[in-house]
Amino acid sequence: MRRCVLNTSPEKPFEIAALGIGGNIGDPPAAMAEALRQLDQREDCRVLAVSKLYSTPPWGKTDQADFFNCCALVETSLDPEELLDVCLSIEQGMKRVRLERWGPRTIDIDILTFGTRNQKSEKLELPHPRMTERGFVMMPLADIAPDLLVKGRKVGEWLQETDTAGIKIARDSQDWWRGA
Repeated sequence: MRRCVLNTSPEKPFEIAALGIGGNIGDPPAAMAEALRQLDQREDCRVLAVSKLYSTPPWGKTDQADFFNCCALVETSLDPEELLDVCLSIEQGMKRVRLERWGPRTIDIDILTFGTRNQKSEKLELPHPRMTERGFVMMPLADIAPDLLVKGRKVGEWLQETDTAGIKIARDSQDWWRGA
């Protein structure tokens, strides 16, 4: 049964964040699905939409296994840094270890956009600084938010200019994460 969350605090309106989720160690689809379910079970977050699941070649550091990637839209009353802390906590709970940049990982959850915010701090940059360069982000994000404006252009427009070579649909249903 779906819970009903009422936002009674005018200081904390609900905003929509776009998340990028991926991994290439263990059973990434299961870890990604679990992360989405953990977010959806929170009182301060609700998963609104999830893209298809994609199999993608590694980016940045290419001598590793292919990744699984998806994107999700989450409605939240958290501020961006609080949402980042929640995502990092979920990663830690799934034994994510950060050994090397762009290296193998069990799970990775990135905040891509947060409403229309533009910000840059030591902790978080919004929108994500390299998202428009990455086919493994733009392709799944276009599944669920093709008209979302990022850096003044729609996601669907960015996708047309992004390298998507080697990216394949692993699960065509956008409900793939709801299973056991």
